[in-house]
Amino acid sequence: MNDATMDTELDSLINGVDLDATFAQPQAADEVRPRLPQQDLSFFGKIPVQVTLEVASVELPLKDLMEVDANSVITLDKLAGEPLDVKVNGNLFAKAEVVVTSGNYGLRIIELAGPGLKGIAS
Repeated sequence: MNDATMDTELDSLINGVDLDATFAQPQAADEVRPRLPQQDLSFFGKIPVQVTLEVASVELPLKDLMEVDANSVITLDKLAGEPLDVKVNGNLFAKAEVVVTSGNYGLRIIELAGPGLKGIAS
């Protein structure tokens, strides 16, 4: 481009004249991306996960742990009767209480932590 062309374009911009009207106006976010149909995630329901119940925990010096014997009592950080943590693959999933069902221990879910597993589908 030569200086005369650049000066003309600069004057047009300063005076508010549109140099190239071929640029499309930005569209709203919903118009840009078409909505995808809801995906069937039932396949993922067959993937095994590790569900664990964490009663409580405590951090203590290794020296104290080395002194533990068969009669030792380690005080944990949770009060008796508090809901216990249910973890899925090591991540907090819910709070629960222990129940006995058909002679086995079970868990009664009291509250989900966040959206639960359904949150991964959206």
